[in-house]
Amino acid sequence: MPNLNVVRSIALATAAMSSFGTAAQENPDKPRLVLQITVDQLRGDLILRNAGHFGDGGFRYLLDNGLYFTDAHHRHANTETIVGHTTLATGTDPAVHGMVANVWFDRKTGHPNYNVQDGNFPLLARSGIDQSTEIDPTQRAATTDGRSPNAILSSTLSDEMAIGIPGKPKIFGVSVKDRGAISMAGHAGTAYWFSKSEGRFVTSAYYMERYPDWVDAWNDNGNVQAYADTDWTLADARESYRFGDADDMEWETDFPGFGRAFPHPFGPGDGKYYTTLLTLSPAGDELTAGFAKSLIDNEDIGTDEATDYLAVSFSSTDYVGHIFGPSSLEAEDNLRRLDRTLADLLAHVDREIGLDTTLVVLSADHGAAEVPGYLQSLGIPAGYFDFDDIDKKAAAEVLRSKFGAAQELIENFSQPYVYLNETYLEQNDLGKDEVARTLAVELQKMPGIAQAVSSEDLRAGAVAETDISGAILANFHPERSGDVYVVFEPHHFVGDMDGLQVASHHGSPWSYDTYVPMIFAGPGIKPARVGRRVETVDLAPTLAAYLGIKPPSGARGLVLPEILP
Repeated sequence: MPNLNVVRSIALATAAMSSFGTAAQENPDKPRLVLQITVDQLRGDLILRNAGHFGDGGFRYLLDNGLYFTDAHHRHANTETIVGHTTLATGTDPAVHGMVANVWFDRKTGHPNYNVQDGNFPLLARSGIDQSTEIDPTQRAATTDGRSPNAILSSTLSDEMAIGIPGKPKIFGVSVKDRGAISMAGHAGTAYWFSKSEGRFVTSAYYMERYPDWVDAWNDNGNVQAYADTDWTLADARESYRFGDADDMEWETDFPGFGRAFPHPFGPGDGKYYTTLLTLSPAGDELTAGFAKSLIDNEDIGTDEATDYLAVSFSSTDYVGHIFGPSSLEAEDNLRRLDRTLADLLAHVDREIGLDTTLVVLSADHGAAEVPGYLQSLGIPAGYFDFDDIDKKAAAEVLRSKFGAAQELIENFSQPYVYLNETYLEQNDLGKDEVARTLAVELQKMPGIAQAVSSEDLRAGAVAETDISGAILANFHPERSGDVYVVFEPHHFVGDMDGLQVASHHGSPWSYDTYVPMIFAGPGIKPARVGRRVETVDLAPTLAAYLGIKPPSGARGLVLPEILP
């Protein structure tokens, strides 16, 4: 099997040589702002699939003015939110930056660990986090409401901007999700995210002791409550939608009070799940953009000689995808509304800073699987997997006959890792490596599982070299990864997310989860579409080269020569 990095390097060298004649010119003025937009769960095909219904100024601005890499992929196996965001921010793999999953099992504490939790830096909140209303199972796993970027083991692009750009650049990250804001703002920036229990944008003591007046003013001026007793309705005539006649499908999640068909009511402003419902709709992105615009105005972004950095991660596409699926009327309408939200944000940037002096970058943290029910309606094999069934299947019998136990051997399953019970193994004089290998062999025999790899075999190089095994290795961190990595068959995944049955999911190494857009638009960048395969680890080193600073400390990606002046 050829060395893929060598192949990629040759391809990039060829691209650099072919563009030499046009790239050898005077450098353009440095940008006043780097605006990095991440759309959570925006699979690589979805922009062009919906482009015919986009207006001017949003995605259309990027398509018309940007350098669009149409075959960009994450190269790690666990395509989850924190993993993808941190990869985009650092230019390296989870094996290096350490964010191997949204949740991993912490052997030191004996508890699951939510990726950005940090008890040393409590939330600056009025009443704390109410976990009873949190439907995101990864956030429910957090054992503290404190948050920081300290678990990220590499510097980020924003960190390198703070180090390398004179004049103290201003650095911010904004998202509905804490992990979407914190990962991009890095260690040197400031992150704000939306607290569903507070109904406000919040931050933690890592960043400040008290909120700026403008944050309190924005939170108190009725932006969140403006949606009370209204509905999410279609933006356009139903007949203009590809999935206009596919509303209320049986495979969609019927979230209480929200329903499976338009219109979707938000309910009263004091409803138990009111703010949650906002995030399950385009309203979450509208609030995020509104807060970001206020931040631009009040923090004087792009007004001095230093190049500033603002990361905006839009989360609604992910939540809508989980509940309804990427090929649904809701997902289609959400993207049309996101296009308008994006156009409004870019127009604000143009007025206040100038798009001609702003480098806009758009990508995604991961793609998405189609809903099994939808695929089955087309005759394509797909299904949900229930990991709890392990004790009822042949694998358990093999484990019992060989080790005298089955379920007792397993301490935790935090997707995609199985963590063995080291205390039980030690007490019963069982070899961890042998148990892990046996478990991996038996798991791989189960319907719905394509591959199961023990970490010891991964470390020892005892796994055949394939794209999948390479992706698993890129995901492996010795202190945080589990003892067995589980890869489900294509179009199969765990649907029960801690009590909530989702329609669609992500997290696999299959192409529908790794495939994302990558678009650059800004000073000196010539509009073009590039079909050559690139990787998301290339994004941060490329931006660093464009800005004339060193890449993040763990960067493994290659510089894409097409964007350089």
